[in-house]
Amino acid sequence: MSNQPNGPDELTNSQGHPVTNNQHVRTVGNRGPTTLENYDFLEKISHFDRERIPERVVHARGAGAHGYFESYGTYNDEPITNYTRAKVFKKGQQTPVFVRFSTVIHGNHSPETLRDPRGFAVKFYTEDGNWDLVGNNLKIFFIRDPLKFPDMVHAFKPDPLTNIQDMERFFDFVSQSPEATHMITFLFSPWGIPATYRHMQGSGVHTYKWVNEEGKAVLVKYHWEPVQGIRNLTQVEAEEVQGKNFNHATQDLYEAIEREEFPEWELYVQIMSDEEHPELDFDPLDPTKLWYKDQYPWVKVGKMVLNKNPEDYFNEVEQVAFGTGVLVDGLDFSDDKLLQGRTYSYSDTQRYRVGTNYLQLPINKPKKDVATNQRAGSMEYKVNKGPHQNPHVNYEPSVMGGLKEHNQSGVEHTPHVEGNLVRESIDRTNNFGQAGETYRRLSEFEREELINNLVGALATCRKEIQDQMVKHFSEADADYGKRVAEGLKMKADQSEMSSRGVLGNLKGEEGVHEANTDSRISDPY
Repeated sequence: MSNQPNGPDELTNSQGHPVTNNQHVRTVGNRGPTTLENYDFLEKISHFDRERIPERVVHARGAGAHGYFESYGTYNDEPITNYTRAKVFKKGQQTPVFVRFSTVIHGNHSPETLRDPRGFAVKFYTEDGNWDLVGNNLKIFFIRDPLKFPDMVHAFKPDPLTNIQDMERFFDFVSQSPEATHMITFLFSPWGIPATYRHMQGSGVHTYKWVNEEGKAVLVKYHWEPVQGIRNLTQVEAEEVQGKNFNHATQDLYEAIEREEFPEWELYVQIMSDEEHPELDFDPLDPTKLWYKDQYPWVKVGKMVLNKNPEDYFNEVEQVAFGTGVLVDGLDFSDDKLLQGRTYSYSDTQRYRVGTNYLQLPINKPKKDVATNQRAGSMEYKVNKGPHQNPHVNYEPSVMGGLKEHNQSGVEHTPHVEGNLVRESIDRTNNFGQAGETYRRLSEFEREELINNLVGALATCRKEIQDQMVKHFSEADADYGKRVAEGLKMKADQSEMSSRGVLGNLKGEEGVHEANTDSRISDPY
């Protein structure tokens, strides 16, 4: 039997199987949900989750604080129970929280002034167990299919040979991923560098569901708005701050809490009926899209206050572990493919990075009693058994004193799913419509900053990448594409040095040059 090799540059998985579709996970119909037998995805994401020890692969640089969330108990003038039975949203309910802010791509002690999305992850220690709302400061994302996530991060991380972040690699991926155009428009504007953690928004990014007592669901998006106001930095301002203090955001958060100037955020939600909404020119489950406020209003449902600093950074900020699949009764998933992929990946990562029993650590442990039939594993120090559980019985069902199932408190949400198993994109991609709308909604100052940052970063890229990006920007808005194209031509005519390094840094090459020419010679000792 002949052993036919693959072509020299044809993609395979680690088993040597040819990969015929590296863009889409397999789903029931092109809107999902995903299926567990997505072998290529599971192999790819599981390997990706184990690429770093012990630093997080993404969100390595972080700061955190304790506090509480207080629910207002209403949605507009209605009881919130009309929409969700989650107890965390009962009127006046105060729930302890721990929040971790972070940068996404850069390493554990990198400057906090670098252009990058910021993580905004909240762990609610509710009476029904933990709820993790894991999101970013920006309300959208680069991609919509989880199969592309490892490739995206690889492209954004440093070159595996030089260990230098390279804008040509970054835009090589982005230029072939048109759905990223909207996120790029935010990232290279001043919104890409929040001034501090206290002055930035947060978002769940994905579409989730709320479920009420009758088992009826609505689609929901979450948004954190800082009571302190929103503040962003230009590239030049960020570089000035970085030259004085590369820990400025962590220091600002810590010292504000020590001064008892406790930062606050109000939680807003948007609600949409649980349907496909063919009247929209985008899929409401698409994480590269916004739901505009004029169609789907923001409604305040609660407030979060951070009032206590960690007692030990490593035990709390470094070892806190979040997962998008950590939901409580009354909250549920949508069929957003990226959300479903993250739901597997995040908890898998925590078991690898922190350990099998990461949920026994105080920062991760629910505030309520835990009783499971899970036993052993690395670093187990407590058996989470019930107070009257027969210690001989670590399985269910049993008539010999084992754990029993809970009664369902409300009607279970049972969405109808049917369709062929396919590897396809969603129908309504509309990759450029909202990117153009976002560009037009920016102030002229923000548009100028966006163009300057994009031109500086793209100037180092080969022409076919530049041309593809200009095409994407022009699809979004003619003026957008025209200004980027003109800026690139001017750069080429002037033969200016541009940065091949840090995301958005316009003078990286000058820094290398100046380190050699402006430094002082010293005699050996």
